Amino acid sequence: MKSKTIAFLLVAAAASALLPGCANNPITQANEESASASQISRDSRAALRSLYAQNPQAKALGNRAKGVLVFPSITKGGVVVAAQAGNGALIYNDGRIGGYYQTAAASYGLQAGVQKFGYALFLMDDEAFRNVNRNEGWEVGSSPSLVVVDRGVAGSLSTTTIDKGSYAFFFNQRGLMGGLGLQGSKITRIHPQQ
Repeated sequence: MKSKTIAFLLVAAAASALLPGCANNPITQANEESASASQISRDSRAALRSLYAQNPQAKALGNRAKGVLVFPSITKGGVVVAAQAGNGALIYNDGRIGGYYQTAAASYGLQAGVQKFGYALFLMDDEAFRNVNRNEGWEVGSSPSLVVVDRGVAGSLSTTTIDKGSYAFFFNQRGLMGGLGLQGSKITRIHPQQ
């Protein structure tokens, strides 16, 4: 066997062994110890201000949302088997923080590379809040009321269509891995140190 093939198989085997634990309990000890509530708050507020400045549809949606869950920096990486994770905060319209959360996901398929991005999840009704605060976490991609907003969807948003469900906007995409999505993502509440 060629050395590249052996290296590829070793990386895939290691990722396969590690990822099931991440999917069941996404809060790793390293993340829990290093997460800072004040830093997550600052980064999340700055990311939301930037999104609003660049996207008027996001700002209009934010004005009507009960809260916005912002994940300012998510890292996704892998070869065949990939994992992604990041921390964020729930921000109310008055700027208060309503809690801290982690998003994590594992996927497999024809993929390779590293990518960074952020997303904001606009929670429009009480059901969306119940989903976010489930004890076992919320599997976002399985929600029938989630809409990922791209240019086509953004043009069709109106005040009569946005009162229910959750809307996701991606931002700051950088890296070599294509295809952003929330399928397989799980959001879990965390309690970082101040």
